[in-house]
Amino acid sequence: MLLSKADITKYNEDGVIVLRGVFDDWISDLKSGADYNINNPSSRALVHKREDDSGALFEDFSNWKEIRQYADFVNNSNLGRISAELMNSNSVQFFHDHYLHKYPGSMVDTPWHQDIPYYFVDGDQTVSLWIPLAKRSKESSLRCALGSHKLAKYVRPTSWSTNQSFYKDSSLFMDLPDMDDGNFEIMQWSMDPGDAIAFNYKLIHSAGANTTNRETQTLSMRVIGDDVRYTERPGKTSPHYENLNQKNGDKLREDWFPYIYKS
Repeated sequence: MLLSKADITKYNEDGVIVLRGVFDDWISDLKSGADYNINNPSSRALVHKREDDSGALFEDFSNWKEIRQYADFVNNSNLGRISAELMNSNSVQFFHDHYLHKYPGSMVDTPWHQDIPYYFVDGDQTVSLWIPLAKRSKESSLRCALGSHKLAKYVRPTSWSTNQSFYKDSSLFMDLPDMDDGNFEIMQWSMDPGDAIAFNYKLIHSAGANTTNRETQTLSMRVIGDDVRYTERPGKTSPHYENLNQKNGDKLREDWFPYIYKS
């Protein structure tokens, strides 16, 4: 095993764990891939910017088949095996990559949210690996609400640029809890290149604006395990895939979401 039993227990109890140095050998290549990504955005790319900001937040999705360095990481790193151990899953399918680039002076926060309501999947065996591509201070790192992946209902997803409900019908979701009332322990960590924060898609998390004079680059790699199935959401998901042709309860199609690990 690559991880200790204590690590795996902590991940499933808290919904999140920091993994130190697990991708040390991959940061240079991933940085090259991210630099290519920012200069060659896909049609899925989004830019968030307030009128009075000097910087902006750029994000792009699902580029691993077009960016050689991303594909190499997905297929040849320990991403699959680490994720299988965290999820207690016999298999791992790759879901998608997500690149976030915050320019200096970008005052756009990544708001408190869960990932899973934005996606067309449901299940407990999920991992998102948040990988900063340069050293990150604790204050500019991911904020995580420990244990929030155990809520009985999903938090209403919103559009980051408008803060409006992401779906027209939001009755299936609950309001975001008061994240300042002490119901959750909020954790942040300083990060070095090669470190990763692994968290469940159901975990409530956020990140602050980039108030530094340096850009920040973060790559997230998202995978799913044995119990995850396709589920219809009440609108267009993010990321969105045209002509997916799946129905509720289906395993995700292997030709689009390949297995990267099987025990």
